[in-house]
Amino acid sequence: MLGAAALVLALGGAAMATPLTSPVDAMHLFKRISSGCSTSGALSCSSSAAGSCCFESPGGLLLQTQFWDFNPSTGPSDSWTIHGLWPDNCDGTFEENCDSSRAYTNIAGLLTAQGASDTLSFMNTHWVDINGQNEKFWEHEWSTHGTCYSTLETSCLPSGSAKGAEAVAFFNTVVKLFKSLPTYDWLAQAGITPSSSKTYTLAQITSALKSASGVTPALDCTSGSLNQISYYYHLRGSVIDGSFVLIDAPKKGSCAATGLKYPLKSGSASPTTTAGGSAPTDGSLPSKAHLQASTTGGLLTGGTWSTQTPATYTLSGSSSSFTMSTSKGNCGVSGGQLTCASGVSASTFSAVSSGGNLLLAFSGSTAFTSDATPSGTTQQTVFTGSSHAVDFTLSIVSA
Repeated sequence: MLGAAALVLALGGAAMATPLTSPVDAMHLFKRISSGCSTSGALSCSSSAAGSCCFESPGGLLLQTQFWDFNPSTGPSDSWTIHGLWPDNCDGTFEENCDSSRAYTNIAGLLTAQGASDTLSFMNTHWVDINGQNEKFWEHEWSTHGTCYSTLETSCLPSGSAKGAEAVAFFNTVVKLFKSLPTYDWLAQAGITPSSSKTYTLAQITSALKSASGVTPALDCTSGSLNQISYYYHLRGSVIDGSFVLIDAPKKGSCAATGLKYPLKSGSASPTTTAGGSAPTDGSLPSKAHLQASTTGGLLTGGTWSTQTPATYTLSGSSSSFTMSTSKGNCGVSGGQLTCASGVSASTFSAVSSGGNLLLAFSGSTAFTSDATPSGTTQQTVFTGSSHAVDFTLSIVSA
């Protein structure tokens, strides 16, 4: 997957003198737990030492990968989105799915329970699955890649750490690293912006990114269009709170030298969903729809949030002003709580197009919240705004 160890080390040594202004200090990225490791020790891939709580090995070459999903589009129109943080070995190989006993599910619940709701909120907009399966995407990235970090073994955690604390640390670190790599902004500063007609050379793009970051990342393309970028790091200390040092990519991506397209996020295809429908691409309002949560599950007939099969809602009106009802009756908001039942006065809602999805809005806001993430047969009350523990959005999906 990667170049030979000698090449990795040579490129790493050349780039270490020009990291982002200074190495990303993850001690400031994640303050909820501490590894107790020094950030002045050996740099990963610089020795053949075995992996430990304070030295990442064998996966000491870390890739922060980002997507530019444009057809169907995901995430903000002015930002790339997160793919993951992958631990590649220093010899051209890599490990995956290293500990099935820690293949956690309900990542949203873990993050919320352990005080990382801010990270979850960001993930809901910037770490999104092309098919609307965010939770499954996060579970995959953790179980496939996160479980392979030696510095995130459970034995490395502080005494008394909650179950899954190492996964929470992983997601916090990935999000903070992503925020330090604003690919869209860096390209825009060089006049490289999404377009339906312009093309760019690989040299133009990599030059702009190197000017901003100090390193040359690897760019991957699909049918001549930018699709993914990979930034490479070496690490001093732990993934939890170590020092991440950007290095030049040890290999080139798949993009050609010229004629590269950077498409607008306005693809014609629409994401499929767990409910089996699709989000209208023209912003039109379906008459029958499911309300699917951005994290997991959707709303039942009473207006509660559940992981069970979402209910069918009847929508009456236009996207700018409509009412909703289910088999239980009208849907309304009272005291900030959403309820659908007989005798409820119908509230007026609106729909907002965002990243290829049609989001439910109340009083102009697409923010909804609950006290916890549902699981099994447990349902959660839905509130408008962001005053409770778990934040999410609701996609209107044609039934």
